[in-house]
Amino acid sequence: MKRVVTVTVNNNPGVLNRITGLFAKRQFNIESITVGPTLNPAISKMTFIVPIDDPAKMEQLLKQLQKQIDVLKVSDITDKSIVTRELALIKVQCPPAVRSEVYSIIEPFRATVIDMGKNMITVQITGEPDKVDAFMELLKPYGIKDISRTGVTAFVREHQKQDTQQLSIIQL
Repeated sequence: MKRVVTVTVNNNPGVLNRITGLFAKRQFNIESITVGPTLNPAISKMTFIVPIDDPAKMEQLLKQLQKQIDVLKVSDITDKSIVTRELALIKVQCPPAVRSEVYSIIEPFRATVIDMGKNMITVQITGEPDKVDAFMELLKPYGIKDISRTGVTAFVREHQKQDTQQLSIIQL
């Protein structure tokens, strides 16, 4: 199962290296990582997508992350109601003969053409990772020449879904 882990850290040199080193030392693969400053420039937020099926291993990772120098907060937000987004830039072959076909794919995905050449366009898309994947699949037949993806960033929603089983017990 892919887990979404957020880590709030002091924005100091070497912090990212220490955190990713811990993942490597414990043989956890990082499928996606994003890092950026928060409203306070002295603090950064890291978002990791990590494939971990074993709950015990996940708990171990969270505890070890929390022990790291400069780590302020660690959260596994996978099971919460969250918003995830990713940005992708995709360079695709697009000669004039197929331009209208490619545009008919771009429009429903609310993607944007950000650069255009004679036979090539660069498209920007943002959204859930599944949306980005689906968009790329539709563009493959036209010839994708290059892709740059940012990785996933995530927020916990303000209003969390209530557990219906717990809700029915409360109502009894």
